[in-house]
Amino acid sequence: MEGMDVSTPISIFHSDYFSAEFMKTMRDLASLSAVLKDLSTEKMYDSPMEIIRFLNIIQLLNEASLGIGDPVDNEDTLYYRYRNTYKDDSEPPTIQYIQRVLHILERNNWVVKQTRQIKLMDRGKRMMDGLIRMGNDALAYYLQDDIGRSLFQARRDAEISAAYDDKGVSGGNKIASMIYNVEQAIEQLEKRQLEFLADRNALPQLEKINQLMLELEEKIMERLAQFQTLEESLVMSSLMHRGTAVITKGTTLSLSVLAKYVRFVNMQLTPMEEAISPEKVRNFILSMYDPPLHTNIPTAHDIFSFMEQNQYEGETFDGIWMPIKFAAPIGRQDIKEAVHYLEIYEPKREGKLTELEEPEYKEVDMVGSSIEEMFNIAAWQMTKAQIDTTKIEDYLDVHGESEIEELIVQSSSNKWHDAILSMLAVSALTNSKKIERAPKAETENFEKEWAWIDDDDKRYTIYKLSSDD
Repeated sequence: MEGMDVSTPISIFHSDYFSAEFMKTMRDLASLSAVLKDLSTEKMYDSPMEIIRFLNIIQLLNEASLGIGDPVDNEDTLYYRYRNTYKDDSEPPTIQYIQRVLHILERNNWVVKQTRQIKLMDRGKRMMDGLIRMGNDALAYYLQDDIGRSLFQARRDAEISAAYDDKGVSGGNKIASMIYNVEQAIEQLEKRQLEFLADRNALPQLEKINQLMLELEEKIMERLAQFQTLEESLVMSSLMHRGTAVITKGTTLSLSVLAKYVRFVNMQLTPMEEAISPEKVRNFILSMYDPPLHTNIPTAHDIFSFMEQNQYEGETFDGIWMPIKFAAPIGRQDIKEAVHYLEIYEPKREGKLTELEEPEYKEVDMVGSSIEEMFNIAAWQMTKAQIDTTKIEDYLDVHGESEIEELIVQSSSNKWHDAILSMLAVSALTNSKKIERAPKAETENFEKEWAWIDDDDKRYTIYKLSSDD
């Protein structure tokens, strides 16, 4: 461990089993088990309200011990305080139930009844804090969706690692758990690609996933960097490679889903040519079964998923898409011609090779500003090739400036897919410093088929910057 001021983290798995401290620790855990066992009944297991009532009682005791609430004199005080605090509970616990709970807590040294008050012991405070934190963590976990749960747990693992491992107390194998949860989230994202493509409101979810990926990448690298010089360098090196690989895969996958989502929107606006090339149609169909990487050719699943959005009346129907292949019928004459061709086939010799003249290159001196200007021009031309910004630019040329919602609706239409394309164009123009925005307190509302997630996002005025183009 040279080079780091870190000692071996305190862990029950590497402790002296016969020390007094270890024995007290095990008694604390045994007391927690005893309390939960004495409270457990068939009614409590089947009814979440019974569990929250117990947690409400220990929360009142905890607040009194911290000085947030008044001291609890006896069972009657706790009974009436419960009824006044939790008024939404239609069936508050009876005085007999509270007496039973306090008896169990006192028997396991969580509380002690004194002459004037019920006092919370150190063991009880630590056990109650642990139960309440466990419940809050579980609630935050279940409020997420399938992908969000794994990413949330990975982020919590990073926070626990920082709170415990860095302070000399073992938080468990949190780095490995964090990487595992990210792997599970990416696996879910990979399985649900078609679901995101069929969902018109998937953009906020994809934005959330990408934001969590960036945050987790920072936390994973920060956690692993602190252990690079430990003796277990081989194990940590393996985890580092695994963590880097999973973050890279997750970022690439989420960007791929986003690119497909945008491509589906553009698919509806693709102009159709009058002339049909049979060879191009054939190659398109073949490419659908095995599309090359980073291509815009949709697979059969992609097209069917897009059809399920029911953009046109009667386009969708209940059922399941089953991709199958049929063998093309081959006639007898075709077989004869193929056999004859193979029998008389002779490979052709290549023609005479000709030497190619090497091109001559001329040296051209360019200053730094001109190089940067050429790169900016090239980048802008590449952006315009991918994103159509003409409608936005033409509207601003005429009106000078406009509210962002007015710009989106008036420059194209009030359809949701036009809104996505317009926002992409606004983003591209802003990034290329062609337009700028300014905050605005009050804005108008326009009739449209979509809505803002946050109304503050539309409180901006867009205006065109002066250009030398």
